Amino acid sequence: MSERNGLRYGLIVLVTLLLTGALTLLASRQASAPDTAPVADNGTAPRLESLAGLNGQAPGRRALQIQTWHTAEGTKVLFVEARQLPMFDLRLTFAAGSSRDGDTPGLAMLTNAMLNEGVPGKDVTAIAEGFEDLGADFGNGSYRDMAIASLRSLSDREQREPALALFAQVIGQPTFPEDALARIKNQVLAGFEYQKQNPGKLAGLKLFERLYGEHPYGHPSEGTERSIPPITTAQLRDFHARAYAAGNTVIALVGDLDRSEAEAIAAQVSAALPKGPALPPLPEPKAPEPGLTHIEFPSKQTHLMIAELGIDRRDPDYAALSLGNQILGGGGFGSRLMEEVREKRGLTYGIYSGFSPMATRGPFMINVQTRAEQSAGTLGLIQQLLADYLKEGPTQKELDDAKREMAGSFPLSTASNADIVGQLGSIGFYDLPLTYLEDFMQEVQGLTVEQVKAAMARHIDPQALVIVSAGPTVEQQPLPPPTDKPAVQPLGVPEH
Repeated sequence: MSERNGLRYGLIVLVTLLLTGALTLLASRQASAPDTAPVADNGTAPRLESLAGLNGQAPGRRALQIQTWHTAEGTKVLFVEARQLPMFDLRLTFAAGSSRDGDTPGLAMLTNAMLNEGVPGKDVTAIAEGFEDLGADFGNGSYRDMAIASLRSLSDREQREPALALFAQVIGQPTFPEDALARIKNQVLAGFEYQKQNPGKLAGLKLFERLYGEHPYGHPSEGTERSIPPITTAQLRDFHARAYAAGNTVIALVGDLDRSEAEAIAAQVSAALPKGPALPPLPEPKAPEPGLTHIEFPSKQTHLMIAELGIDRRDPDYAALSLGNQILGGGGFGSRLMEEVREKRGLTYGIYSGFSPMATRGPFMINVQTRAEQSAGTLGLIQQLLADYLKEGPTQKELDDAKREMAGSFPLSTASNADIVGQLGSIGFYDLPLTYLEDFMQEVQGLTVEQVKAAMARHIDPQALVIVSAGPTVEQQPLPPPTDKPAVQPLGVPEH
């Protein structure tokens, strides 16, 4: 390292330590404060109160004043002014996930991964150093529904403007260099080799294939061993021009900015993107054939994935299903599945259920890993527990406990600017009401046992389950009876 670089990195470390200390102090004082601190009748800020003062009620969370508009290029913008820290978070959400791959699985993933590999006049190292020198952070990622690109920067104009200029180049003018594409392809192909040793990953891939078939959700998001090698830079450029177009993008912005500054940032970012409209909506998936598929794998444990098509993100039953699933298997310890499968029988380290709503019907899934010789019995037990829950519904105590737990954890969804910008991205991408966060918790708290039971029964059919197992074929043993102290303790942390 040169003397100049050594001095530079030494200064960066010093500044980072000072900034971290300051931010930690601010965060500890303001983590649960709303955007504008409440003022008491006498004009002074209220005193801190103990948790005992809540009297069983959920703690408050930051009240969001979401502002929205469209840029000249047609990009939807959602903005929350947050003055607590001298920073801002910017997230772009593109309808450019693997569901837009078409006949080229892995195209969306490679396009997103290559964004910061080169722009005119800068290679990947120069881009990384550019953000680093400004104290800014660039992020990106690709999923089934969407792709994202994000920027976190100090809000002071001297740091903000060059960080935004570099970000605009990265999202709007990627050069997709050939050498970088070859390197990333090799990394992806190496990952496929690792997948072959991961029974949980193999089961997940087979499950989506079974659930969705030829639907755009059905193929692996990262592509396949056959699809990745032939992808060209010309294909990446074409996909970027279509899927990263301004009309196919949502901008979420949170931080130490006023409305005019936010509008200027959104306009700059939107203008940097390719011009073009939103891509057409995805088709609805067809109901799959139920049944079991087994993947033979040498292991002491068997992975079980039990699923069926669930709901899309705008389904009116979303709140009821979220609460119902919290009781079934989404709430960790205390949920029915965890209580019956782990606590009373010692069959697993953990078992979880959940809805994953997407632009179209995402999966409802139960996921567990258990001893290979008890996998058949564990599967039968889970199916029976699910059928009983759908028939009986939750108890009033289960419902009340789940409401308190959800209300208590809900403030974490807006605990930081990064959390808020993620929520805004989701609200904008799935076209949810601006009052969605408040509406959701109000609806959850007003739900009855019968409403939750009816919603779960509408969307889950115990006879329509798609099941994938991955593990060895071994002689099966009967399950132990339920007890408060199971003779056989759960296996340790899952193998994979």
